[in-house]
Amino acid sequence: MGTDGDETGGAGVSTTRKTFALLEALKDAEGVTIADLTERTDLPKSTVYRHLQTLTDLGYVIERDGAYYVGFRFVELGEQARSRKVGYTAAKRAVFELGQETDERAVFIVEEASEAVYVHRYGSLSNTMIGHRRPLHSMASGKVILAEWDDAAVADYIDDIGLETITPNTITDPDALFDELERIRDRGYGVNNQEHMEGLRGVAVPVYTPDDDFLGSLAVFGPTSRFTDDYVHDELPTRLRNKAGEIKVTLAYG
Repeated sequence: MGTDGDETGGAGVSTTRKTFALLEALKDAEGVTIADLTERTDLPKSTVYRHLQTLTDLGYVIERDGAYYVGFRFVELGEQARSRKVGYTAAKRAVFELGQETDERAVFIVEEASEAVYVHRYGSLSNTMIGHRRPLHSMASGKVILAEWDDAAVADYIDDIGLETITPNTITDPDALFDELERIRDRGYGVNNQEHMEGLRGVAVPVYTPDDDFLGSLAVFGPTSRFTDDYVHDELPTRLRNKAGEIKVTLAYG
């Protein structure tokens, strides 16, 4: 009986992986045929068809004229994730106000599975970045998150994830990263100097709950032509801290 259970569990894991492989392929294209999905996933046509039928029946995938699309049922799941903490909802307003006040791109980012995840974003015609993941060490907001960890946890991150080179300015030396995190702890904000994308700088601050539990990171970023040293180190940190404080007050008093 134990053997049968193991085989069933293995088959279930395999089936789940195939389902998500199909969803990842659908996510990356606008309307995909069964033939395209078969090529993209290296799965047999019969397997692709069977999984698509199940996903379509459940409403997670829709079919139009032989092409398949991710369905809006996933929006429900995404919104549940973005509002599972009261603070995430409060951060949404702060991101919008920051974007309006600075006329720059503003984001609220949290950590999940040792990656930076976009929860809210202002400054784009779409929300395509929501849910996207980025390396913690290459972003101002990600480094703010790492600065909340103790040195042992950061060392584990370096060992497990590594310090990938994203641009020539990305911090890839462990000692340099530890020094950077200490600076962030001392001054209360983090800076991204073209470390994730050349031509862009960013500033981020931590956001805390009324109980001083870390909630996430609030950030603003934009082109180096506007993000001068004075703007990055004087004006923006103050503005961001004020918004982070407003989130804390909102959570405390509603």
